[in-house]
Amino acid sequence: MRRKRREFSIFTLSFLDIMSCGFGAVVLLFMISKHAATQPVEMPSYDYAGEVSQLQREITATDSSIANLSASAAARGGELAAAGATAAAARQAFEEFKAKGLPTGGGGAREIDALKQSIRKLDVDKRTLLAQPHEKSRYIRSFVGAGNREYLTGVQLGGRRILILLDTSASMLDSSLVNVIRKRNMDDESQRRSPKWQQALATVDWIAAHFPAQSSYQIYAYNTQASAALPGTDGRWLPVKDLARLDAAVASLKQRLPAGGSSLERALMVLQQMNPAPDNVFLITDSLPTQGLEAPQGTTVSGIERQRLFEAAVRRVPGGIPINTILLPMEGDPMAPSAYWELARVTQGSFLSPSEDWP
Repeated sequence: MRRKRREFSIFTLSFLDIMSCGFGAVVLLFMISKHAATQPVEMPSYDYAGEVSQLQREITATDSSIANLSASAAARGGELAAAGATAAAARQAFEEFKAKGLPTGGGGAREIDALKQSIRKLDVDKRTLLAQPHEKSRYIRSFVGAGNREYLTGVQLGGRRILILLDTSASMLDSSLVNVIRKRNMDDESQRRSPKWQQALATVDWIAAHFPAQSSYQIYAYNTQASAALPGTDGRWLPVKDLARLDAAVASLKQRLPAGGSSLERALMVLQQMNPAPDNVFLITDSLPTQGLEAPQGTTVSGIERQRLFEAAVRRVPGGIPINTILLPMEGDPMAPSAYWELARVTQGSFLSPSEDWP
């Protein structure tokens, strides 16, 4: 019997296996190539901005040092020239008097002795000027820091009308929030001995010791309000030459205790109240403000709100007045350094975040 011929089909099991393997290989290659195309390439990053900022601060500090040294040399040269001219005039007068002959009475001898004493005094004054450091001959107050060290800070000292604004809010008791709350409940003497508060007072004393003798000044303390350190002198410029009053202002400030919130807007409004306006301002603080002209609604103030309060306060600064900020440490306020640095940059002032042993 003849066998029935089987029909031929291309879709056999072996063919399907081959097709499946080929399709799987294509899918695998697609997945590998897709992953490689979307894999991010990490490029190394370098903080050039920090290096540039550091170099700019060093350049500013160096320029300030050169300017101070030039002024010192010019002032010293003028003093020596004046002393030399006076001594030469006295010697010439003495020689002329001697050439004319001595009178018979005792008056001529007394005049000669007086001239000799004048010459000796001028010589002593000349040697004293040569021996004195420049800072002692230029400023009328003295300040000795830890270890009698001098720091090159880059802060623009001097000016004809100098204003100091000291933050006296409760945060000036310590750099830690926990310790601020703890010290706020201590007795007055313990609060007054707080290292951070003592550093703030020493900073005021250091700036006051560098007031030029021919300038005027005013010192204000502020928390939720702003008032002159020396009672009864609000809105008035005080002469630096009045050393007793300057010492009294610094001493009065040292009797205060940090308390309350911080209104930078109240402090900067003082710039508008002083007439004529100051030409150099020193702001000593540790953080962004916690309130504006009015007390906050709640018990806490967010970082964004504190930034807004700061921006509202700096709008009170008249044009052309440099603001030199000395920022003491405070935890929980990371935006403060950049905000005050920007204030110094815009107003052509300086920004300093000092070490714990400064000044």
